[in-house]
Amino acid sequence: MEKMAVAIRQSGPLPFARFMELALYCPVYGYYEQEANSVGRAGDYMTSVSVGPLFGQLLAFQFAEWLAPAKRRNGKQEFSPVQLVEAGAHDGRLAADILGWLRQHRPQLFARLNYRILEPSPRRQAWQRRTLADFAGHVTWEADFETLRRAKTPRAGRQATNHPEQPAACVIFSNELMDALPVRRIGWDAHARVWFEWGVGLEDGRLAWKRMSPEQTAPAELAGLLQQGGVELSNEFLDVLPDGFTTEVGPAAVAWWREAAGCLPHGRLMTLDYGLSAGEFFAPHRKDGTLRAYHRHRFSTDLLANPGQQDLTAHVNFTALQSAGEAAGLRTETYTSQADFLVGLLQRAASEPEAFDGWDAQALRQFKTLTHPEHLGRAFRVLVQTRAS
Repeated sequence: MEKMAVAIRQSGPLPFARFMELALYCPVYGYYEQEANSVGRAGDYMTSVSVGPLFGQLLAFQFAEWLAPAKRRNGKQEFSPVQLVEAGAHDGRLAADILGWLRQHRPQLFARLNYRILEPSPRRQAWQRRTLADFAGHVTWEADFETLRRAKTPRAGRQATNHPEQPAACVIFSNELMDALPVRRIGWDAHARVWFEWGVGLEDGRLAWKRMSPEQTAPAELAGLLQQGGVELSNEFLDVLPDGFTTEVGPAAVAWWREAAGCLPHGRLMTLDYGLSAGEFFAPHRKDGTLRAYHRHRFSTDLLANPGQQDLTAHVNFTALQSAGEAAGLRTETYTSQADFLVGLLQRAASEPEAFDGWDAQALRQFKTLTHPEHLGRAFRVLVQTRAS
């Protein structure tokens, strides 16, 4: 709070995206830098990972399908090293569930697997290293996509290829990362017929919402961001859009997706998160946007309260991600609900019942939570894009 107040006194209101970045990612006080913060029944919110290990096991089954095929070189099978790149690994539990399943059920694939985690925070890297100590020989860390591009692919297993010109098959993925990337919060001024940006200022010593001036954020820039995100609003629609209608644009998520696509030699880029298509952001019941704060399993619209002590999330614009990937040369393979995606996986896994060690009551409860419309099944969506070799 004090760091933000000093910045506001020096330079005026902060754009909300900057406020969100500091509240979540400040190296000292950011919400995601607090180990005791967040996930599970005793934390602030539930995730697919905190439901239990089944989610990671099902993803591992899918990754094995994508990565297992051997290439052929001069008519002979060649078992090249393969890569999984996870961004937003938090404490490493999802990685542990995936690696544990692969080691047990796909040992040959596991032997040639490099699991790479994109993690800029040294503190979070330390949590992940602790969780993944049993898989140390298969896991490496990179701070960002730039270091990932520069780093040489580690040698994985005895059957690793001796042909460095042949890139490893790769899957880059994130789970519940995009919703936590900073967004710009914008509002509609029906009288002036322009968009404006919401910032965070001070009022009586407390954080308060302030409109950014047109000199700080040009209305044409905001309209352009909406258009880039796939939002096409006719004049007739704008005529009836209520004054003060508020929504979000997520250029940080689009930039992340574009950069990830640029790092994918061939393989798949995948995210699982809760979000909407572009037009769905303008439903009447979303007049205040999709931004929410979470603390102790309760959501709040008081986004400025207790920065660093509550989670801040906004729905992902999947139309914008899909367009960014396709512009970078990827082909959209899947865009569906988490429920349909996981049900499809389970149907394919039915031919290998031993892969999930039998379906007991606990596994069934996990699957219902992951797929039921009133839990995580409907709100969460899955986007998969591919680049052919």
